[in-house]
Amino acid sequence: GLNVLRIINEPTAAAIAYGLDKKVEGERNVLIFDLGGGTFDVSLLTIEEGIFEVKSTAGDTHLGGEDFDNRLVNHFVNEFKRKHKKDLSTNVRALRRLRTACERAKRTLSSSAQTSIEIDSLFEGIDFYTSITRARFEELCQDLFRSTIQPVDRVLTDAKIDKSLVHEIVL
Repeated sequence: GLNVLRIINEPTAAAIAYGLDKKVEGERNVLIFDLGGGTFDVSLLTIEEGIFEVKSTAGDTHLGGEDFDNRLVNHFVNEFKRKHKKDLSTNVRALRRLRTACERAKRTLSSSAQTSIEIDSLFEGIDFYTSITRARFEELCQDLFRSTIQPVDRVLTDAKIDKSLVHEIVL
């Protein structure tokens, strides 16, 4: 029952959501960096007088937030093994509970330097209490972070725009 006026692409929707259509006069180059749950997309838009033009797009369909979650899960499975001499990786319920805690920890580390994970009776009645710093998380995921640079470079090259000419970055 809705009347569709137009369909817009995701990078344009992100730019509008951040109010970039309302910013200063003149042409603005905007880089949209979208690291989703399962995919990574980066786009370069030009906005001028309310008109959005996608100059270039790149990404990695096999990189997303889940990859960062998996690094944390593997890290803590190994820590649990070291501390308790037990392998929880075969227990679906324990892994699911650990993954949920890791997703929460990842989000917390975006705004805090450290976070803790506390899961009562995680595996065979053993409580799992631990912590991780943002620095350690970055170390565990260093190659994943680095793999986002090449698509960003490709977008800038394809759009023929130097990084110094990017006015806004939307993460």
